[in-house]
Amino acid sequence: MRIAMIGTGYVGLVTGACLADFGHVVTCVDKDPAKIEGLLAGRLPIYEPGLDQLVSRNVREERLFFTTELAPAVREANVVFLAVGTPSRRGDGHADLSYVYGAVREIAAAAEGFTVVVTKSTVPVGTGDEVERLILEVRPDADISVVSNPEFLREGAAIEDFKRPDRIVVGTSEERARAVMAEVYRPLHLNQGPLLFTDRRTSEMIKYAANAFLATKITFINEIADLCEKAGANVQEVARGIGLDNRIGSKFLHAGPGYGGSCFPKDTLALLRTGQEHGTPLRIIEAVVGVNDARKTSMARKVIAALDGNIAGKTVAMLGLTFKPNTDDMRESPSIPIVFSLLDKGARVRAYDPQGMEEARKVLTDVDYRASAYDCLDGADIAVIVTEWDEFRALDLERVKSLLKQPVIVDLRNIYRLDDMARHGFRYESIGRAGTTP
Repeated sequence: MRIAMIGTGYVGLVTGACLADFGHVVTCVDKDPAKIEGLLAGRLPIYEPGLDQLVSRNVREERLFFTTELAPAVREANVVFLAVGTPSRRGDGHADLSYVYGAVREIAAAAEGFTVVVTKSTVPVGTGDEVERLILEVRPDADISVVSNPEFLREGAAIEDFKRPDRIVVGTSEERARAVMAEVYRPLHLNQGPLLFTDRRTSEMIKYAANAFLATKITFINEIADLCEKAGANVQEVARGIGLDNRIGSKFLHAGPGYGGSCFPKDTLALLRTGQEHGTPLRIIEAVVGVNDARKTSMARKVIAALDGNIAGKTVAMLGLTFKPNTDDMRESPSIPIVFSLLDKGARVRAYDPQGMEEARKVLTDVDYRASAYDCLDGADIAVIVTEWDEFRALDLERVKSLLKQPVIVDLRNIYRLDDMARHGFRYESIGRAGTTP
């Protein structure tokens, strides 16, 4: 099957490469010549474990192609996936669909024969109806079926998620489109990937509802963590105790500095706006967004408190900047408001991240970036673990202690044991585990 993938961002590139690996012929299209030039030269615009090998293999096997020319790719395609950005619109939080609608008009003009247009981008409920209207406006004679097929990829584990999915949601009421989408995902049937067919609006809602619920779990355990600190309990044991209840589950119950990334922040805001437009306020999600925003700046206060309230002129070593490990994504990362808050209080901030420093430099300009974790720690007054990269989980604690001016660590991801840190003589602050060490 011939597939055109419009957009070579995170979703488009991962999806396109995985579909090519299943044997489909995929042409990825992007308007950015520099991005396409880089991809043709083997340079990926994002970091995702295993993606570079996947892309290079399928390019070599002539199943994966890259171009800036949309029309030829669409003309040859049986299926056209829309994987362009839908960022939050400044000022009101609505999803900005201008990129989607612009691509749709070009697709409508170029399509030949029966074509399935698949919205892979995360879009508000009813977007598929507008896409269909725009296509008919441009090409009243077009033989095109519009389908919703939301993605559920976790950054850092996207290839595994695509090839062994919990579910594949396809929103369409047309039998021809249903048959085509079943063929697209037929290779996954061997892995028993469950295909869930719904109507289009239900499919669009599933994506937002799923992300809002996961964001709620994160925010819930973060508030419980704050209570644990005050009440003398251990949030990690609390999370395990409730996570063993199969009605709740253990995923997304890890206390930390708040959620970030490309999905949860913008999707919760977009869902709130959808609720408002339909006269159905979503009070729980409103609270989730508010608590999460406040939490990020409260983490800076935790760092300041670890130095007894005196941060001015002190050097803070930040380990990790991306919103999660195994990605270079800095979008809505908790590190950003933490750094700004510390700088506002007069601190000097150093930072090291295994993959995210190039992206971080675009938003955090007043930071001293270092080449390694130990270089970052050398001579700092305090260390702050912001992202739980594997290389931070097994630091040489004696070396860390010798490098720091004073043995103070604030661990916003709870990756170390309280007794280990006490044995090494650190003043150690974590999340939701009562007391400090020593």
